[in-house]
Amino acid sequence: MQAMFNIHSIYNQVFRIWRAKRFTKFLEVLRPTKEDVLLDVGGYPWFWTSHEQPVAKIDAINIHPVFWSPEKFPNHQVNTLVGDGCALAFPDHSYDIGFSNSVIEHVGSWEQQQCFASEIRRVARALWVQTPAYECPFEPHYMAPFIHYLPVGLQKKLVRWITPWGWLTKPGKAEIDAMVETTRLLTHNEMKELFPDCEIFVERLLGLPKSYIAIRRSQKERSLTYPRRPSQPNQDNLI
Repeated sequence: MQAMFNIHSIYNQVFRIWRAKRFTKFLEVLRPTKEDVLLDVGGYPWFWTSHEQPVAKIDAINIHPVFWSPEKFPNHQVNTLVGDGCALAFPDHSYDIGFSNSVIEHVGSWEQQQCFASEIRRVARALWVQTPAYECPFEPHYMAPFIHYLPVGLQKKLVRWITPWGWLTKPGKAEIDAMVETTRLLTHNEMKELFPDCEIFVERLLGLPKSYIAIRRSQKERSLTYPRRPSQPNQDNLI
């Protein structure tokens, strides 16, 4: 437990500036309102309690139960649900905004990622789906360069010994197998294929893609803000 706390503390310190900038961009681009209901697929309540709540209600859904005490946060209307992001039990367009941050790369195979993308596109009118970029040489989960370019079998042999994730968590074989087999970073072309009705924004680090964000504005937001926007995916930097 202590090792896991240490690695997640490092994640929080390294990525908190990026996350703050990204959340600001989310507010600027999608312009959520106090009437909107948001579905956070794979997210946790404490992400939202670190900000002023921008929408009327948030449902955070995970494949496992999440311990949550909503009474401690009276200014936030956040519910925790249990469900599969690849098979969401909600009607079409039942949410104003579908949100997901660094989750789609963890659902497993390409086929499962296709299911995940299809489901969040189906249940939400507007979308914000972020994931680390395969093209970035630094792999953010292992905190090491180039490891994700190696064959899966070689990754399993090396991640315990050559990455900060391996040093700090000291994982056993089962944990290593699960981590490697359920972490699949996406390319820019794959994101365009998964989200054909979205613009794909690119965050960059030293000129290289760092992460991708699939964005679909509501019809109202598109007509008010981007009346002459070209139809092809946008690759503007976010910082």
